[in-house]
Amino acid sequence: MSMKIPRLRAAVITLCTILALVAPPQAAVGQPMPEAGGGIPTIAPMLSRVTPAVVNIAVVSETPVVSNPLYNDPYFRRFFDLRDPPMRRQMSAGSGVIVDAENGYVLTNHHVVAEASAISVTLKDGRQFRAELVGADQATEIALLRIEAEDLVALEIGDSDRLQVGDFVAAIGNPFGLGQTVTSGIVSALGRSGISREGYEDFIQTDASINPGNSGGALVTLDGRLVGINTAILTPAGGNIGIGFAVPSNMAVAVMRQLIEHGEVRRGRLGIGMHDLTPDLAEALELGGIHGAVIANVEPGSPAEKAGLKAGDVVTAVDGAPVQGATHLRNRLGLTPVGSTIRLTVRREGDAREVDLTITADATSSGDFAGTPLDGARLRNASAEEARRAGGAGIMVDSVEPDSLAAWIGLRRGDMIVAVNRTPVSSVADLRDMLAGHRAVAALELIRDGSRLFIVAR
Repeated sequence: MSMKIPRLRAAVITLCTILALVAPPQAAVGQPMPEAGGGIPTIAPMLSRVTPAVVNIAVVSETPVVSNPLYNDPYFRRFFDLRDPPMRRQMSAGSGVIVDAENGYVLTNHHVVAEASAISVTLKDGRQFRAELVGADQATEIALLRIEAEDLVALEIGDSDRLQVGDFVAAIGNPFGLGQTVTSGIVSALGRSGISREGYEDFIQTDASINPGNSGGALVTLDGRLVGINTAILTPAGGNIGIGFAVPSNMAVAVMRQLIEHGEVRRGRLGIGMHDLTPDLAEALELGGIHGAVIANVEPGSPAEKAGLKAGDVVTAVDGAPVQGATHLRNRLGLTPVGSTIRLTVRREGDAREVDLTITADATSSGDFAGTPLDGARLRNASAEEARRAGGAGIMVDSVEPDSLAAWIGLRRGDMIVAVNRTPVSSVADLRDMLAGHRAVAALELIRDGSRLFIVAR
């Protein structure tokens, strides 16, 4: 399965099911390359152990047969009493990795199973099973499936934080629906971000050959440990050019744990805005050669304000682990479960101090709007990039349940709510308060596909 995401330096980032296995001509540092009977270097023994854990995923989805824009206009549909347009079934394919043999858990990409009406998993031995979607997280591109099967083989999960540029890696997946395939490469870079317009990014970059149909496949080390879930490629024409990206295993595991527990990722908040500490800024603030993230603003009443954090503070570590920049800090905070207490190391005017804070819930679930016209919509505060493109803050609609109140009034995934009765709203909390004060009728101002429109919520 493949999905295209925004142009980056005259190339197109294509989300794709990835298959890449490393077969270097020489041994990795500190680890001799096994030899076949004739003395030829090989990683075949490792592959024989790990490939049974990599599966093919087939997805059935439904899309409207017609694409008349009038179907998207809730007033037009209501006036003519139009039902939903007829749907067409589509088939697509991807890859996945068994990470828990006892419980049948399979990691894959969010875009592989997005909008799926049926999902099946085929093992290397040919057995096929219907899969249950445990949960998916679009922001990290991770989804978790579950199958009921015996004699499964799980891939051992490695520590992606120990990877170094130059390490040999192998990718395994299902390119172009051909079946299980292996390609080889090295870790080309670490901590890549800016690949998509929003989300939590800390990609591993590899030159392993990646092609459409490999999304959700495994990126493994030469000792057979999972260090990444292959997710995207940079390509000008849809084919491999040696620049591929994988979600680190540590991030995937953090998401998986929340999906198992909650069926979704419940992100919390500290209430800070941040940006990178550049060398020029560090020099201007007389901070020396430290790395970290500068706090740009602190929200009133937030955990950060209560802990005494101020604009201009520099966060250099979280729980003792160094912070490389704003993206790194955002990823750490975004994947920390709600209710957890973390310790930030902060530099202020040359002095270092440690601050303990508790991650509080950031109410964005559809349940928060039960009893309102937005019941059935999953909402979140717009990211800084989304707000920049829209020209102001707002609330993003991540999903809308079919046949819900939110769907009935015409709300759609991807909409950005910017005002209620012409009063701007910048957060989910603002929106909830505004709706509470206008229970009878409220005019929601939206940005959809770059255009502004109004929807009446009754």
